[in-house]
Amino acid sequence: MGFAHTVGGTRHVFPDLRALLARATPPRSGDALAGLAAASAQERVAAQRALAELPLRHFLSEAVIPYEVDEVTRLILDRHDAAAFAPVAHLTVGGFRDWLLSEAADAAALSALAPGLAPEMVAAVSKIMRLQDLVAVAAKCRVTTRFRNTIGLPGRLSIRLQPNDPVDDPRGVAAAILDGLLLGAGDAVIGVNPATDNVETTLRLLDLLDAVRERYAIPTQTCVLAHVTTTLLAIGRGAPVDLVFQSIGGTEAANRSFGVSLSLLAEAREATLALRRGTVGDNVMYFETGQGSALSAEAHHGVDQQTVEARAYAVAREFAPLLVNSVVGFIGPEYLFDGKQIIRAGLEDHFCGKLLGLPMGVDVCYTNHAEADQDDMDALLTLLGVAGVTYVMGVPGADDVMLAYQSTSFHDGLYVRAALGRRPAPEFEAWMERMGLEAGAREGRLPLAPALAGLA
Repeated sequence: MGFAHTVGGTRHVFPDLRALLARATPPRSGDALAGLAAASAQERVAAQRALAELPLRHFLSEAVIPYEVDEVTRLILDRHDAAAFAPVAHLTVGGFRDWLLSEAADAAALSALAPGLAPEMVAAVSKIMRLQDLVAVAAKCRVTTRFRNTIGLPGRLSIRLQPNDPVDDPRGVAAAILDGLLLGAGDAVIGVNPATDNVETTLRLLDLLDAVRERYAIPTQTCVLAHVTTTLLAIGRGAPVDLVFQSIGGTEAANRSFGVSLSLLAEAREATLALRRGTVGDNVMYFETGQGSALSAEAHHGVDQQTVEARAYAVAREFAPLLVNSVVGFIGPEYLFDGKQIIRAGLEDHFCGKLLGLPMGVDVCYTNHAEADQDDMDALLTLLGVAGVTYVMGVPGADDVMLAYQSTSFHDGLYVRAALGRRPAPEFEAWMERMGLEAGAREGRLPLAPALAGLA
């Protein structure tokens, strides 16, 4: 079955759903690199109009990647909740957009709808939305998760404290933790990307993070962002694992390139749940995604990168994560060329993840060879804050010296909290007050509390 629409006297034909979604996507370098992008603005408009007329039900009968060859497709279709989908089942993609922007689509309705939405549906509707539409709808979504604190409550914005060190030096990690805690970061997670992914490094960093957390009774969670298999080995050796981290993709082949499968992720979740380390909840998974990862692994099956990204959220949803993070500008300009494309993609990812019921954070970031700068990141950070993003990154000086990319600083987190009246997770906020940190973090000062001085 094909699709067609006439624009300016020219009839544009799209042979299947995969092609229609790709041609309707706003411009980005990754789709052009893959040969999937619309050949002209006119063709893109034709595809968007044809997509707007497509019934939402169609996404349940035509898979962009065949059911027989992809376990992510099987997960999407087998887990679809027909009863949850029923309130919008009669709509087209365009009608769905109108409904999402209406008063009928309030927080309760959107939460109830999430299990009934397939990722291709939310990817499709995002392609015909303006930035303000993506912001307005995402701001209505409420997704709350818990481990040692409560993340995603209205009026709250959490920050991941990212104390990476280029050689995994415990002194460098500890100094960055101190810096972040003094500036109100760390309620989402204190999470280290190890420079060396092996079990010995992971054990050493986990012990350091847990010692800091316990010494100062910080109501947060810690994580070493090693490969899931490394974390499983660490669990087997008695390590203090709060969260299991893993990068994931939207196809079985993309996940294979990451060295994971759905069964391995299920095993890791069960092993971590068995530790019973959470105090207020049991969301133990932490996932990272990013537009372009499937293309870079030649695992996209001819599907545009934004649709594949939305499919990754179905994988995340299966395992009830505490946190999901789109590293939107990290993969490079081959996939998102400049600030304009990064801003659009970041808002798409946040919108799609929230609509599917996920606790979405965004790493507001870019690589040094992209056509982007900190002004672009300020714009995206502010838009995401208005859109109710669950959490953002806190990196010393906004410059990750281990991963070699530009992100958001601890002061950027202070800015968006102050500008939009957002507060940390409630348990973490109460801890800051007890430690004498709350006023200083709010005002951007560095009140070196005596109780934290030992970290230095």
